[in-house]
Amino acid sequence: MRELHALVAALRNRESGALQRFLGDGDFPLVEEDTVTFVYPAEEEFDEIFLIHWVFGLESRQPLSRLAGTDLWYLTLELPHGSRVEYKFELTREGRRFWVRDPLNPRRAHDPFGANSVCPMTGYVDPEWARPDPSARAGTVERISLPSTAYGDQREVAIYLPAEFRPTRRYSLLICHDGDDWMHYGGLIPVLDNLIHRHEVIPLIVAMTNGVSRNEEYAANALQARFLTEDLLPYMCRRFKIADDPRRRGLMGASFGAVSSLHCAFENPGMFGRLLLNSGSFVFTDIGWHDRGSLWDPVVTLVNRFREEPQRLADSRLFLSCGVHESLITFNRSLVPLLRAAELDFRFVESRDGHNWIGWRDRLRDGLTWLFPGHLRMTYE
Repeated sequence: MRELHALVAALRNRESGALQRFLGDGDFPLVEEDTVTFVYPAEEEFDEIFLIHWVFGLESRQPLSRLAGTDLWYLTLELPHGSRVEYKFELTREGRRFWVRDPLNPRRAHDPFGANSVCPMTGYVDPEWARPDPSARAGTVERISLPSTAYGDQREVAIYLPAEFRPTRRYSLLICHDGDDWMHYGGLIPVLDNLIHRHEVIPLIVAMTNGVSRNEEYAANALQARFLTEDLLPYMCRRFKIADDPRRRGLMGASFGAVSSLHCAFENPGMFGRLLLNSGSFVFTDIGWHDRGSLWDPVVTLVNRFREEPQRLADSRLFLSCGVHESLITFNRSLVPLLRAAELDFRFVESRDGHNWIGWRDRLRDGLTWLFPGHLRMTYE
């Protein structure tokens, strides 16, 4: 905000080139402790400009103001320390709306729908263990086409083998929902390489699968559980020396992928003893019914059943995480006293982020070291 005040003073004093210096020298958006100023330099005439963000609890469409005598639009907000926020601008003219990324901000986050601009607040750190490390030995990824008796078709699976893989050695197995998205947007492969190289995570094999009709298949669908238990797991056990101990077999997923992971483990107790659940869409009801549409019916049924009988996962270890900037935080928080009362072995972590791939990536170290600890064990308070 200091920079904007300085610009206003310079413009009042009619200082030549003040606006150009402001735009050329700033690191946008302008962050000062827990305050951020978003700036949009309009090269055309617009009726209104809005900030579009995904912070639950704040109005998601906030108007910018035009700086008098300029084509500069701005908005100042307070955001929690350590937050990471993805956003766009909405430009309106003659009733038409356009969404654009911030032209002053080179930071981008990508997902299957495109890319957003990123605002890291003071205190947020992009983890160095998530970046490719030239000193870390790289694992390999091979792709197979697996016949599925559950779905009656072929399913593409990517298999990660750690750098030290030996065919004669027995390995832990992690089955990952939305595998391609985890690789492309969540940086899963360099994270695995780095954490295994540093002995923070044991060498493990990761089978990465993807949904065809993703939402329907992941919404606590019995066919997906059959695919995991009757098609994918047996194939992996035939192809590799996979540990028989359920404590060395896990499922992971984000959003509906977390629902599918929980559903499979809940319906097949003793088969998968490790669960990594990011921003699980764990919607439930105490009284009445939900209002999210028929797609959510089996999800709500599952979570209601799990809340009634959490002891079915008594022999499992669970890692759950959720962003405080997403609406699912309430449902995830509500599971914590339930898990504690059932004396389940679990860890729950909150982050000041939203429902996005980088937010989930940033929790991978916590989750993987908790579920599959290596020789260099992490310390949890």
